[in-house]
Amino acid sequence: MCELTPRQIVDALDKHIIGQSEAKRSVAIALRNRWRWSQLDDDIRAEVTPKNIVMIGPTGVGKTEITRRLATLTGAPFIKVEASKYTEVGYYGRDVESIVRDLVESSINLVKSRQRAEVESAAKQHVEERLLELLVPTPEWDADDEQREESRQRHERTCEKFRDRLRSGALEQHEVELNVEQRQAPVQVFSNMGNMGMEQMDMDLQNIFSKIMPRQSSERRVSVATARNILLEQEIEALMDSDAIQEEAIQLAEQSGIVFIDEIDKVCGPEESGRSADVSRQGVQRDLLPIVEGTTVQTRYGTVNTSHMLFIAAGAFHRSKPSDLMPELQGRFPIRVELNDLTREDFQRILTEPTSSLTRQYQELLAIDGVQLNFTDDGIAALAEIAYTVNQSTQNIGARRLHTILERLLETISFEACDHGQQTVSIDAEYVNGQLEEITRDEDLSRFIL
Repeated sequence: MCELTPRQIVDALDKHIIGQSEAKRSVAIALRNRWRWSQLDDDIRAEVTPKNIVMIGPTGVGKTEITRRLATLTGAPFIKVEASKYTEVGYYGRDVESIVRDLVESSINLVKSRQRAEVESAAKQHVEERLLELLVPTPEWDADDEQREESRQRHERTCEKFRDRLRSGALEQHEVELNVEQRQAPVQVFSNMGNMGMEQMDMDLQNIFSKIMPRQSSERRVSVATARNILLEQEIEALMDSDAIQEEAIQLAEQSGIVFIDEIDKVCGPEESGRSADVSRQGVQRDLLPIVEGTTVQTRYGTVNTSHMLFIAAGAFHRSKPSDLMPELQGRFPIRVELNDLTREDFQRILTEPTSSLTRQYQELLAIDGVQLNFTDDGIAALAEIAYTVNQSTQNIGARRLHTILERLLETISFEACDHGQQTVSIDAEYVNGQLEEITRDEDLSRFIL
């Protein structure tokens, strides 16, 4: 559970996301409240529920990135889903309970990676011993006691020599015979199931069959380097406690899980319209309600309670508004934050300030082929102006516009980088305008290219 203060959380988000201070404050408070909740006495803790958030704003302004960075910052299991991909129970498609199942899978992977880090050191020691056994098999002692002791000491000295060579990397290409166990792939029980309940049944049956299927083993002649990787995975799997992982993962998902529901505005159809699509939208909302309120969902790892998961919904709400959601669902998202459109200044800051800014990414990529990119201040300003202008004249896709513009701008350099070797390219306003002026001047052309 994260013990960062709201101010520390906002400061951490500022390293990666430009602007949107109101949204950052809201998620920081929500996160801190989760830590506060964990410190409460049991009798009051059961009564305190997460304050879920609705983010309102166009695409590309940072809604997803804020939530994703928040989950990374806290080490919480996180999934992003699109509300428009789900259907009411009984319709063809995924039902909303699969959101919880996906979150638990994310939590399982998170706990596994943590436990893997804990056991990896011990696993590497076991791997070294197994490699030594492959390289210098233990002989069968069939001589008398005196010769047996001499042979044992000689074997130990040989092992130590090989151990030193193994640790120095001198034996990486040496080949060994390795017995590799593989599970036989189970037969697909169901296929192309539309309803997620049947899909879950399919997953459960596959899981059962995978456990009872006999293991198949095969002898493979591989290098020591390859054998080390194979053996390391085997040892790590043997050292990890799957039952403890599942138990911890479920608890982590229940108490720290973050679900980001994008495109929530796409299921805001007016109920009185009577169209079948709107019936399905209302059905998705009705199915979402118990998940957000708090219910128990059956997963392959056991039952999971959603009462204390944090749900962050987001949408552009161009043709609808949050009040078009079912009143009961609205009440479960008490915090509403409106994110601002990006300005020219925002685009300039996005290009330069984040620790993994786009300009730095392209500089690092092209440096591999010996090309040094220098982005000047006027070049950055020109890129920001073009991004802002194209967003205003075509469709506003926020910061994602910078990706398409930079790809177009650097296309020739990226293509020819391998041919010219070491070189320095200055990306100034003259270069930017020379490469992109014709496209940006033609509005119809910019719709297709930028």
